[in-house]
Amino acid sequence: MWMRGGTSKGGYFLADDLPSDTAARDAFLLRVMGSPDPRQIDGMGGADPLTSKVAVVRKSDRDGVDVEYLFLQVFVDQAIVTDAQNCGNILAGIGPFAIERGLVAAQDGETRVAIFMENTGQVAVATVQSPGGVVRYDGDASISGVPGTAAPIPLAFRDTAGSSCGALLPTGNGVDEIDGVKVTLIDNGMPCVVIAASDVGITGYEDRDTLDADAAMKAKVEAIRLKAGPLMNLGDVTGKSVPKMMLVAAPRDGGAIAVRSLIPHRVHASIGVLGAVSVATACLIEGSPAAALAVVPEGRSLTLGVEHPTGVTECVVTLDDAGAPVEAGMLRTARKLMDGVVFG
Repeated sequence: MWMRGGTSKGGYFLADDLPSDTAARDAFLLRVMGSPDPRQIDGMGGADPLTSKVAVVRKSDRDGVDVEYLFLQVFVDQAIVTDAQNCGNILAGIGPFAIERGLVAAQDGETRVAIFMENTGQVAVATVQSPGGVVRYDGDASISGVPGTAAPIPLAFRDTAGSSCGALLPTGNGVDEIDGVKVTLIDNGMPCVVIAASDVGITGYEDRDTLDADAAMKAKVEAIRLKAGPLMNLGDVTGKSVPKMMLVAAPRDGGAIAVRSLIPHRVHASIGVLGAVSVATACLIEGSPAAALAVVPEGRSLTLGVEHPTGVTECVVTLDDAGAPVEAGMLRTARKLMDGVVFG
């Protein structure tokens, strides 16, 4: 099934329908997407990392979990399929897909689907509208980066801190310094390096094409990323898609923070779900580059708008008595685009 999940798009497969051997599976998926080729002309990919994604779903035997979801990023111009990260946008389609494929019985009204995310060992709960026991895709919810409206799919995350790096702040510091630049190394669902945009020579308000053409900025950011990898317990990240690089600036459209996200070598058209959660959390880290620029409301349940090139992604972060994040949530939408047979 081909679906749009959040601001991404890709193929959703039942695990049993793919080769069990990892190498054979990856070779098949590269053929399906048409990689490696910048246009992906001989496959289903859309010549963009955001449209070259795969979800592999199976029924779960875990207590309190309905299905298990493995996210795979298929590179566009390289013969690489990686499970090194999660994807909270593709996650938005997992609940509807699981119901459509009969892995979860639909309830009348709405159906809660508990999803174990294999990449990071986290559990997310998606609430899917299902009037009459049928998934509903149309509705009044809108998200930045997607035209029109659709049925809302709230996602609730728990225990996201340190999902890939072992701790919310893998170095134990709210602020580190790499190449003379202050950074926050953080993982609240997605490993991210948060940097003040001004420290790498940009304003943080540029459009995607302008930043993608800025070779000097990208070289500086990549040098920082390569040094951040080992510090974040990620090892050599030369060929990895994490950590993501988040260049932040003061908000100017009513949100808490503005960001331009490198994923990691191209500039994101918007921002990934869990990347947004990590940036929103960085706004709460005392002394961090994000905190110095952010406009943060008071309270224990904070709605933080993360401004990006195509709009604002709203994150809800709940704090414990000590001010540490214990739950993060987000509103997404999804749409079924095609159900059929794809050829590798």
